[in-house]
Amino acid sequence: MTATRIFKAPFKGDHVGSFLRPQRLKEARQLKANGEISAEQLRKIEDEEIIKLVEKQKEAGLQAITDGEFRRAWWHFDFLENLVGVEGYESETGIQFNGVKTNSHSIRVVGKVDFDGHPMLQDYMFLHSIAGDHHVAKMTIPSPNMIFHRANIDRGVYENNEDLLEDLTRAYKKAIRAFYDAGCRYLQIDDTSWAAFFSEQGEKQIRDRGQEPAALRKLYTRAINESIAGLPDDMVITMHICRGNFRSTYTSAGSYDAVSETIFSELDVDGLFLEYDDERSGGFEPLRYVNRSSLQIVLGLITSKFGELEDKDAIKKRIAEAAEYVSLDQLCLSPQCGFASTEEGNILTEEDQWKKIRHVVDISREVWGE
Repeated sequence: MTATRIFKAPFKGDHVGSFLRPQRLKEARQLKANGEISAEQLRKIEDEEIIKLVEKQKEAGLQAITDGEFRRAWWHFDFLENLVGVEGYESETGIQFNGVKTNSHSIRVVGKVDFDGHPMLQDYMFLHSIAGDHHVAKMTIPSPNMIFHRANIDRGVYENNEDLLEDLTRAYKKAIRAFYDAGCRYLQIDDTSWAAFFSEQGEKQIRDRGQEPAALRKLYTRAINESIAGLPDDMVITMHICRGNFRSTYTSAGSYDAVSETIFSELDVDGLFLEYDDERSGGFEPLRYVNRSSLQIVLGLITSKFGELEDKDAIKKRIAEAAEYVSLDQLCLSPQCGFASTEEGNILTEEDQWKKIRHVVDISREVWGE
C-alpha cells in the first residue's frame, strides 16, 4: 500500500509512542486493583494525565501525538486479549529479557478470532479529540504476528496456521478500518516477532518449536500485507520492529541481514521504525534492499533505555551513513523504542525522557529543516 500523504507521517522527528507513566497514574491503577476506586474514577485520572502528556508532546516539538499507552499495562496483550476468540491469562512465568523477567501474563486463542468492537476505539477517539488541528493523533497496536509469536493456540480450534491466518487478517482489517472510521490516519503496528530471525540462536529456537524460518517469514509477511490490503490511501501504516524493551533491557540481538530482503522489499507498509541505537542492530547495509521511494525509514538512533544524550554530530554522521543506501529524503529520526513498553517503564527519569524527545526534534530540524 502506498499512501497519498495528506501529512508527512512518519515525521522527520518522530517517536514510537509509549511514555513513562506518571506517579499519579501508577497510584491510581493500584487503587483500582485494590478496589478502592472505580473504573470510571481511574479513567478520569487517565484522561487528565493524557491531556497533560499531549501538551508536553506539543511543547517538545512533536507533530505525531500519542496517548503514551497510559491506559495499558502491556504494549501488546491489552489489545490482543480484547479480540474475539483471544483471552488473557496468568501464565506460569514471565517473558525472559536480558537478566530480568516480566510479570507473569500471556494470551491464548480459545475460539475463532474476529473483531467486534474494541475498548481502544474509545481510547483513540479521546486522543483524537484533544490532538488539535496542527498535530496528528497516532494509534499504536501490536502486529497480528504477535498472535503466532506469543499466543498459546488451541489446535482444536485451529488445526494449522493457515486457517488462523485467514481469520486473523480478516479481524485486523476490520480493526484497522474501525480506527480509520474513528478518524485515525496514522497507525503504527508494533512487532517483536521479526527479531527471532536476526540471530542463529533465534532461528534455532524457531526450529526447536518445529517450524522452519523460511516458511515462518512468509507467514509473517502475509499476515502484515493481508491485514493492511485495500485500506484507504489516506491512511499511513508504519511498523516498528523491536528487539524487546523492558526495564531498559532487551530479548534479542542481531542485525537485519538475515531477513532484510523480506523487511525492506516485501512488506507493504508506508514506513519502518528500526532499532539502531547500539551495536546489537548491526550496520545500515541491509537498507540497500529498500526498493521503492515511497518507503520511509525511521532510524531509531536515540536510545530510550538510558538518559544520557547522544552526541549530535555522531547522530548526524550515522544519518549520513544511512543515506549512502537510502535517499536522505526517505530517512527520519526517532528513539529506537518507546519509553515504557509495559507500565513499569525504562530506567530513566521523566526529565530524561523529554530531553531525549527534544534531542530528536532538534537534530531532525538541523538535518532536514523541519
